[in-house]
Amino acid sequence: MTDAPDYKSTVFLPVTDFPMKAGLAQKEPAIAAKWEAMDLYGKLREKRAGRERFILHDGPPYANGDIHMGHAMNKVLKDIIVRSQSLLGKDAPYVPGWDCHGLPIEWKIEEEYRKKKLNKDEVPAAEFRAQCRAYADKWVGVQKDQFKRLGVMGDWADPYLTMKFDAEATIVGELLKFAESGQLYRGAKPVMWSPVEKTALAEAEVEYEDVTSTQIDVAFEIVEAPNAPELVGAHAVIWTTTPWTIPVNQAIAYGEDVEYVTVWSRFDRGLWAGRKFVVAKELLGSLINRLDHTIKAQFAADFPNEGTPEVQFESTKSSFKGTDLAGAITRHPMHALGGFFANPRPLLPADHVTTDAGTGLVHMAPDHGEEDFLACKKLGIDPVFAVNDAGFYRDDWDWLAGQGSVINTKFNGAEGPICTDLRAAGALLSASDFRHSYPHSWRSKARIIYRCTPQWFIPMDKPQEAVLADVDGGVMPTPVISGNGPTLREIALDAIEQTRWVPERSTNRIRSMVEGRPDWVISRQRAWGVPIALYVHRKSGQYLVDPAVNARIIEAFKGAGADAWFGADHQALLGPDYDLNDYEVVNDILDVWFDSGSTHSFVVEGRYGEGTRADLYIEGSDQHRGWFQSSLLESCGTRGRAPYGAVLTHGFALDGTGKKMSKSLGNVVDPLKIMSESGADILRVWVASTDYFDDVRIGKEVLAGSSDAYRKLRNTFRYMLGALSDYDEETEAVSYAEMPELERYMLHRLAQLDAELRAVVDKAAKSENWLEFSRYTRAIFDFANSDLSAFFFDIRKDCLYCDAKSDPKRRAYRTLLDTLFHALVRYVAPIIPFTAEEVWQSRFPNEDESVHFLEWPEIDTHWINGGLDDKWTELRNQREQVNEAIEPLRREKIVRSSLDADVTMGELLPVGDVDFAEVAIVARVTMGEGDGIVVTPSEWHKCGRCWRKLPEVTEDGTLCDRCDEVLKA
Repeated sequence: MTDAPDYKSTVFLPVTDFPMKAGLAQKEPAIAAKWEAMDLYGKLREKRAGRERFILHDGPPYANGDIHMGHAMNKVLKDIIVRSQSLLGKDAPYVPGWDCHGLPIEWKIEEEYRKKKLNKDEVPAAEFRAQCRAYADKWVGVQKDQFKRLGVMGDWADPYLTMKFDAEATIVGELLKFAESGQLYRGAKPVMWSPVEKTALAEAEVEYEDVTSTQIDVAFEIVEAPNAPELVGAHAVIWTTTPWTIPVNQAIAYGEDVEYVTVWSRFDRGLWAGRKFVVAKELLGSLINRLDHTIKAQFAADFPNEGTPEVQFESTKSSFKGTDLAGAITRHPMHALGGFFANPRPLLPADHVTTDAGTGLVHMAPDHGEEDFLACKKLGIDPVFAVNDAGFYRDDWDWLAGQGSVINTKFNGAEGPICTDLRAAGALLSASDFRHSYPHSWRSKARIIYRCTPQWFIPMDKPQEAVLADVDGGVMPTPVISGNGPTLREIALDAIEQTRWVPERSTNRIRSMVEGRPDWVISRQRAWGVPIALYVHRKSGQYLVDPAVNARIIEAFKGAGADAWFGADHQALLGPDYDLNDYEVVNDILDVWFDSGSTHSFVVEGRYGEGTRADLYIEGSDQHRGWFQSSLLESCGTRGRAPYGAVLTHGFALDGTGKKMSKSLGNVVDPLKIMSESGADILRVWVASTDYFDDVRIGKEVLAGSSDAYRKLRNTFRYMLGALSDYDEETEAVSYAEMPELERYMLHRLAQLDAELRAVVDKAAKSENWLEFSRYTRAIFDFANSDLSAFFFDIRKDCLYCDAKSDPKRRAYRTLLDTLFHALVRYVAPIIPFTAEEVWQSRFPNEDESVHFLEWPEIDTHWINGGLDDKWTELRNQREQVNEAIEPLRREKIVRSSLDADVTMGELLPVGDVDFAEVAIVARVTMGEGDGIVVTPSEWHKCGRCWRKLPEVTEDGTLCDRCDEVLKA
């Protein structure tokens, strides 16, 4: 008996050198080097010159340290969007940038000083600034290489840096626009202050953490009460979680509509003897609960032999309204110290008094609370500036002079000096732990305080008619205001409504923040930044407004940057019309949020023309109170409109369990490590696949899923490359009309996919899914896996391998494969740019070309065919049911593959000219007999070449008619 012939060499198997194993970590750097050598970004700008422009303005990260997962997620998402816009044929430049000024950089230099036991204040300011500049420059270089390794395409040769001289000059110019339009003022009011960093902070520089503080109840004796004389001698009880503010107390606030009662203890000895206390009726119970422990402890100390008493209080039967407290006066518990503490402490009405917690009476320290400041200001009670910039009481303060820091928990504790002195004065009614959320500096992680200091502000509610009318000098284009009004707050709120926010729910967040924000404090008491370049008249207190002087200042900054101010010949800048002796030179620096909020002026307008604004800003959700808002306010104050047409907000990257990443927890997922082990494209697949509008997770399991999805897509391309290895469009392509129904159905599916992807990418599509790339990515992967690999390729592999090369069906299949290839490689290029380049160059090698020069594929909308969709949806559903029916026989080895099966179906399918046996990949299908689907082993013999069981094959291993004809040809 002779062996059966081996027909393997006669089968047209796919041929490709494209490897199944990606090896991205090794390949990607070489591809990136090629892009840089050929100036991919520059050539793309040339190819898209004159096209519709799409500007994504880069929010600047701080130049201080290696990139983390948040950076990677943000930059990859931006790159995907920019590349997708370029794919649409638009001119989509991307200018990366860095925030180089401010506390984060200074803090790093100060850390180095502390290690060397150096005092920053002893280092010359110019030397300190030079070290900050060098530090920022170093990390710009490091981060630049790391972002490029991610595959981010941009103008890396000329990024924007807020510390470049021209940038600093423009930032000063933007500040002076506010000054010239009267939108600046200097005033003393409480602002968030970091005693550790000795500077004011913006809301965006603050984070909140749960802490344990000491809560205290303190008694202030009432000495006058014209509307309720029976209260004289009673004590108004206040509650606070910041004991350190008691030494700066100046008043007590009450609620006019709050009901109060007088309460006293039944004890006739010790601290409680004969004392009455005023408290809100609704809060009496909670006060008694806090006093319980204190009373028992004090009683035990004073009367150690009498046991523990039962705590009982009595109160007046009738309550009284807060209005009865009008005109009442208390005295400070430490009044015996004289001076400031001997001054009367009036009771005053205030709207912020509630009965949510405390006692219904609020102690007022106008130095350390905005509401306190405003309420006291109405009565002419001014701040006293008792706490210095480091959080210590002034050396000349009558109580606790030179002591602190006020953020020290022991200093504020029950046994600390404040509580000890209040206890000795008989005023401390209770002291206990209290758990609550408290603001911290996001840089030092230390607690912050509210501290009244002279600062520079941009007012939110000052009418801006003069600004809006001043367009003759080209300061700004005519603003668009549609009914809200002329204040900065109202202009900004109007601009919010005219901006597209993605996701839409983020509109509420930015709107509420702008509605409720205070005036913008723009000054900082630091060294590294852009100075508030103003001259203040010593007698009038007004800052100088002179366009000629301002022009000289801006020119000086262009030549030497911020140092031009700190080392300036100020008389020369003032010119002959002014005497320097009459003016104070302001040396505070600008809030870094003003720096970054001004970047649209020297990046977008500076590079693309005055009046140009960005199409899109993208940052994390925390930037509603940061860059989104500072940019909005800066642009609305100088141009009367938002600097952006749309804003996308993404969530934060968490670890695999949903926890915030932290070095202390050991759960940090390092993007640099991922790239070195798995490649940037894997990380990019993860970013594109996530629902990034919310917080997202990343860990080993998540990355494994991304790797698996990538592997399947890579194999799809590998198959197509192999199947198209010798494809010649001129001699082999067939028209749509000549294609079999299956191919026409697949073109229909491709057209559907194209529409779905365009809805994500093209703003003109006006889709609610715009920029939702998780949909984009999922649609591509589902199409490649379900429509192609598991369905179309599976059915047509017999045609590809075994039909004659000239067979019309095989030609139609390869024509469609070519169409699919050109579409899919373009679709995935924004997501996996390295792999897309590798795929493209594998088929069309050319050192001077790139897949990223290509534009969106041309998809004929006529390919959409609802009738085919209905028919093939049903056929695919029946195919799946057939496969499910075959599977038990395959497991039991009754059949080895679906090709060995005969299928009988009770249902008559609308197959038309379609061979359903070919679709189901079975030997034979009989319809309209019996019920359901019945599978039996086929009795036909198997062709030795195509392995199909067919009636004409006389014995296993011989050829079917088709294969016989192919071999004869």
